[in-house]
Amino acid sequence: MSPTHPIQVSINGKTIEKRVEPRLLLADFIRHEAGLTGTHVGCEHGVCGACTILFDGKPVRSCIMLAVQANGHDITTVEGLAVSEDKLHPIQNAFWEAHGLQCGFCTPGILMTLVPFLQENKNPSEAEAREAISGNLCRCTGYQHIVDATLLAAKKLREAES
Repeated sequence: MSPTHPIQVSINGKTIEKRVEPRLLLADFIRHEAGLTGTHVGCEHGVCGACTILFDGKPVRSCIMLAVQANGHDITTVEGLAVSEDKLHPIQNAFWEAHGLQCGFCTPGILMTLVPFLQENKNPSEAEAREAISGNLCRCTGYQHIVDATLLAAKKLREAES
């Protein structure tokens, strides 16, 4: 058994302190140690984007980071998006309305990719929306509803700000 290291991580505003093995992947820490299973693990090579989380506000692939690298940092997972169980985040609401969910496996990673994208791009074109999600693979092969949901989310976020 490898020696363990203490880490302290803020996940969705909640501080979690654990001892972890040095080679524990951040995605596995989030799912198994923090119990937040909304972060999915697809390819385990950082290619498919299903494990995307926000790391200090920036989208990262949690399957290619170690949990010890997260020590002292802030993480947001898909569970941290909604204000409450009764009120979805505008991006989640847009995906529900525009049928962007499909099977749902890739959805958490896409949502976490879109949060910073839509903060920086208030009125993206369809081409910009497609480029933004180009690193997230949807195994259902239907990107049109995801793109439609992205554009609807941008509209909802603009309306919420005005």
